[in-house]
Amino acid sequence: MYKSFRFLSLLSVLIVTILFFNAMNKDEIDPVTSTHETYKIKAIKLPLNLNLAGEKVPLGKADVRERMDREILVNTYWQSNGLLLIKRANKYFPILEPLLKKYGLPDDFKFLALAESAFIDETSSVGAAGIWHFMKNTGKEYGLEINKNVDERYNIEKSTKVASEYLIKAKKKFNSWTLAAAAYNAGSFGISKRLEEQQVNNYYDALLPDETERYVFRIIALKEVISNPKKYGFSYDAEDLYTLPKTRTIKVDTAITNITQFAKKFGITYKEFKIYNPWLRENKLNNKSRKLYEIKIPTE
Repeated sequence: MYKSFRFLSLLSVLIVTILFFNAMNKDEIDPVTSTHETYKIKAIKLPLNLNLAGEKVPLGKADVRERMDREILVNTYWQSNGLLLIKRANKYFPILEPLLKKYGLPDDFKFLALAESAFIDETSSVGAAGIWHFMKNTGKEYGLEINKNVDERYNIEKSTKVASEYLIKAKKKFNSWTLAAAAYNAGSFGISKRLEEQQVNNYYDALLPDETERYVFRIIALKEVISNPKKYGFSYDAEDLYTLPKTRTIKVDTAITNITQFAKKFGITYKEFKIYNPWLRENKLNNKSRKLYEIKIPTE
């Protein structure tokens, strides 16, 4: 009896084991549940015409090709972030494009602004603010009003004008839009010093700080992916994209003692007012100098 029981127990274990491995093998080859059948991560063939403002990326250089490939891959397969950037680009590019044209900056530099801030009005860990991520001292140097009450780094029109002036000045210095973009990240002095020390005259031949090493490649990758979203697997409908509601502009040359009450006059809340005028940092506008400010009020 004991031997029979032992034999049956061993037989049961054997049967369970066989069933288990059969199930495992089935999962490995089942085309319905197998990850490799339902989701493919493909290598990307780099386009040969990648450029920034017409200045071609020298993909024939192995290190350049690898660095460019990295940024294309990151911005393609980080799908949630990529889709958000596409949606926000639809919201802010229509504002930036005519401004860049007005101030003489190539259209490609709208992707620099996107790379800097992802079009989020937040202050970075080092104190850079606005969609162009200006540091306080640099903004003041170029004429922006920056204090506790007013911070024009958050004013799209004014900060775009200043960014254009900075980049055009850098272009004249380096005779290269690519180096001008690098200088926006690392500073003109820092770029000049590296080029001089290494006896090179272009971005792709210079050894730069890690962040700057990736900076221009990221801008170009964003340009490529966002300009050709379907090519890189992004699928959406027009109504999925973000848009900026229409506004009208009113001019104010006096103080506003209470923005909440001021906003109510136009049928909007304090929050709505700040969405369109983030450069006003408090619930008031001091304006002791009687400066003329332009304030946006949504019309929809």
